[in-house]
Order: sequence, then structure tokens, then C-alpha cells
Amino acid sequence: MKKIAIDIRETLAKKTGKGWYTFVLAKHLFKLSPETEFVLYTTTKNPEFESFRNVRQVVIKARGFLWHLRALGHLKKEKPDIYWAPTSFIIPALAPKSITTVITVHDIVAFLFPQGHNRKAVFLERLTLRRALHKAAKIMVVSRNTKADLIKLFDIPENDIEVAPCSASAQFTTITDQKELTKVRQKFNLPEQFLLGVGTLSPRKNFIRFIKAFNSLSENYPDTHLVIVGNKGWNFDDVLKEGSRDKVHLIGYVEAEELVALYNMAKVFVFPSLYEGFGIPPLEAMSCGCPVVTSNISSLPEVVGDSALLIDPYSTEEIAGAIGTLLSNPELHQELSRKGLRQATKFSWGNSAKKLIEVFQNLHSTLK
Repeated sequence: MKKIAIDIRETLAKKTGKGWYTFVLAKHLFKLSPETEFVLYTTTKNPEFESFRNVRQVVIKARGFLWHLRALGHLKKEKPDIYWAPTSFIIPALAPKSITTVITVHDIVAFLFPQGHNRKAVFLERLTLRRALHKAAKIMVVSRNTKADLIKLFDIPENDIEVAPCSASAQFTTITDQKELTKVRQKFNLPEQFLLGVGTLSPRKNFIRFIKAFNSLSENYPDTHLVIVGNKGWNFDDVLKEGSRDKVHLIGYVEAEELVALYNMAKVFVFPSLYEGFGIPPLEAMSCGCPVVTSNISSLPEVVGDSALLIDPYSTEEIAGAIGTLLSNPELHQELSRKGLRQATKFSWGNSAKKLIEVFQNLHSTLK
């Protein structure tokens, strides 16, 4: 392949799940295919891609829908062998047949859980995803669960979909240097023992039930606090109200190295999400040796295997019960810490990047 084009806008600034997915896989692709020129479409150059000789960043100075129209106009002139859309379906939905597109579908929350998602995002996804799915030369997904959802909801042939899972990045590991941990503890003024939650403050992440479960345990575990990491998301006010109580620390977005320290310090990581296309935070926690409590629905059982306590995320009592079990049972706590470390090694960004390159190469050979 001579040329692959990618939309990299989500790799800028404060990255969340889709941004990290694009950022890490893109860097792997640049290294795995040095003979290929990668044309990256963005609003601002990403300095972390500048060192790669096979990368050219195209800055489109526009916002909203106009950005997509201008990027599509540039793509038509650029004529890449493949256009990979890792986060947005607008260009794949509009692109002519002359542009071979590969899309990544992280989840179908706009169809399965629209009430817990940003209304504008739901509208755009509902408008573009179906068309993008049927025009794409290949569809990548991050879990077997998302693949099953696409087949069921959109009647996509199974062979059109390939699974390339997410992973925890290499920096998520156990820390033995207590000075590193103390530095982060002092920065955020955190207690010795705390539960940890990570995710955008939005209804789908289910923080309100998590906080209520925590509050119900406070009498039995008076020295345990709750720390929640994440940006304010859609409809976040209710989370802020619930989280304004004593012992609940809403610390906002943190840098990756600080998050690693938080996973290492946390007594239990709790991820009671109502729906995930994959769910990277449980893997990150397990990679750091932190026992996990997570939902028994969507892709999460696939991610954690038998290495976490699974709960019904709609049951505050089940969430509280699982947390209490881990706080009161040191043997189980240690066992899940060990099993989680093993489970996390089953996922690899490198393997997923190789899968993606293989898909690109097969498509290129077929369409030549």
C-alpha cells in the first residue's frame, strides 16, 4: 500500500477511550508499515506524530460539518488506497465509491442507550452509521459483543466485520516506588484507603448508583473514601449533586501517569457502566493489580473474564455487596489482583494493529 488516510482529531488534547484507541493504534501502524505514507486529517497538528518520517498531517481549518466536507474534498484529490475512520462516520457516509473506507465501530450507544448520551451525538450517529456501515469495505469493532450487536441490529454479514480489541497501554503497570504514589496522593489530597471510579461524568457510566452504593457502606467502612476521575459529560449535574457529600472526591481529568498511580493506590476499582463497546478502564486497573467490580452486561464480561466480580449495574445493592465483599475478604482481594494481572496480558495493542494492517493489505490486494 502506498497511502493510508486517517482522521486523527480525537488524538488531540484530553484523550478519552476513542482518542487513546486512535492514538496508540496509529503509532503502531506507522511503525509496522514504514513503506506506507500516512496522511492524517486534523484540526491541529499532533506533535507526537511529527517524528515519524512516513506521516504527513493535513490541517483543515474548519469546524463542525464544514470540516468533514473540506476533508472529503481533500481526500478526493489525495486518492489514498484506504481511508480509515476510527471515530466518526460522517465522511464514510458521504464518500464516493472511489474512496475505499474502513470504519471502526466502538459501540452503538446511540441506538441501544440514547437516553444516556449527548443528543447531538445521538442524532449524528443515527443519521450516518447505517449508511457508513453499508458503504464501508470493512468494519472494525473492538469487541465480539459489538460485532453481535451490529449483526443483530443492522443485518451486517458476519464476514464484513473484524474484531481488533482495545488494550491497556504499557504504562499501566504496578508501581513499587512509594514516592511516586505519595506525590499523587498529596496532589489530590487523598486518604489512605479509597475506591476508584473512572469515566466521563454522564448517565451511562452509572456514577449515581455507584455513589449511593458507596454511601450505604460508609457506616461499616468509615475510613474508606471514593475517588472519581473524569471530565464533565452530558447531563453531569446529577452526578455533581450526588458527589457533593463527604468522602467523595471528584477530581476531574488527570494525566495518564497520575491515573496509573491512582489505580495502584485504590483498594477496589468499580466500573458499573450501563453499556460499553469495550471498556478500557477495567483492563487498566487489572494491569495495575487493582481488583475490579464491573457490570455483567454488554462487552464487560468479555473483557474481564473470570478475573473480576460481576454485578447487575441497575442494582445499588449488588454494587454495594460486591464492594463490601472485597473490602472484607483479603484472600479474595489478593486472588482477583493476581487473576486480573494475568487477564490483562491477553489484550495487546500490537496484535490489534497487526490485525488492522492485515485487513488493509487484504483489501488493497482484492481491490487492485
